[in-house]
Amino acid sequence: MLNKKHLLPGLLVFVCLLYAAVVNPAASRIGEVPVLPVIFAVIFLIQLVGFGYAWWARTERFYDLIGSFTFITAVLLALLLNPLANAYHYVVGALVVTWALRLGSFLFLRIADVGEDQRFRKIKQSFWRFLLVWTLQGVWVSVTSSAALVAILTPDGAAFSVFSGLGFLIWFVGFGLEIIADKQKANFRKNPENAGRFICRGLWSVCRHPNYLGEILLWTGIFLAALPLMQGWQFMTLLSPVFVVILLTRISGIPTLAHRGASLWGDDPAYQAYLRDTPVLIPTLSSLRRAAKS
Repeated sequence: MLNKKHLLPGLLVFVCLLYAAVVNPAASRIGEVPVLPVIFAVIFLIQLVGFGYAWWARTERFYDLIGSFTFITAVLLALLLNPLANAYHYVVGALVVTWALRLGSFLFLRIADVGEDQRFRKIKQSFWRFLLVWTLQGVWVSVTSSAALVAILTPDGAAFSVFSGLGFLIWFVGFGLEIIADKQKANFRKNPENAGRFICRGLWSVCRHPNYLGEILLWTGIFLAALPLMQGWQFMTLLSPVFVVILLTRISGIPTLAHRGASLWGDDPAYQAYLRDTPVLIPTLSSLRRAAKS
C-alpha cells in the first residue's frame, strides 16, 4: 500500500520541474515550451531507465557513471537547443563536461576495484528506497547544473567579463584541488603499509576534505561565470553552489565520512590530534604553515 514516502520521488521531480520553469531564460523556448524543464525531464528519465536496469540486476555499479553521463547529456542538449550558441556557451559547457568525465570515470573505476558500494548494500533491497536514491541523483544533477544550463541556454550569452574570468579561474583552482586530492588518496590506499590508516598528508594535511573543497569551488566558479547573464528569478540558480555545500557538509559527504572515521580511529590519539589541528574544509594559516613544514 502506498504511503507518503512512496510519493516523495514524484514530489521531488515536480519541484525540480517547477524550479526549471521559473529560472528558464525567457527567450529559450521550443514553440511555447520552456527548454530547461524539458532538459530536466530528460535528466529524470535517464535516472528512471538507470534505476530500471539497476533494480533488475540488483547492482549499483553504474550509478555514479550514469550520474556523470546525465550531466554531459544535459549540457549537450542545452548547447543543441541554443541556435545562437557562441564561444562563451561552449566554454561553460566544456567545463561541466570535463568535470563530469573526470569524476564519472574516477568513481566508476573505484567501484570496479572494490566490487560493491557499501552505501547501497541495504538500499538496493528495497524498491522504493532504491528508486528514491536514483531520483535524488536526478535532483543533484538538475540543481547543481542549473546555473550552467541557464547560462548556456541564454541566447545573447556573449558574457566574457571580469565575473566570468574570475569564475573560470575559481573553477580551475577547484578542479585542480579535486584531482590532486583524489590522486593523493588513491596512491595512499594503494600502499600496503597504509592499510587501516587514515590519510593526513599532502592536501589532506591542510584540511580534512580537500576534494570537497575543490568541488564547492568549481561549482561556485560556474555560478560566477554565469552571473553576468542572470536576470530576475534566474538569480535563484545560486542554489547550485549552495546545494553542493549543503550536500557535502550536511547530508552525504562530510557527515558520512566523519561517522566512519570515528568508528575506525575514534580511539587513536593521532586521529584525535588530526581532528583537533586540521580544519574540516577551509584551510587556515596555521594548517598551511604546518603543511609547508612537513
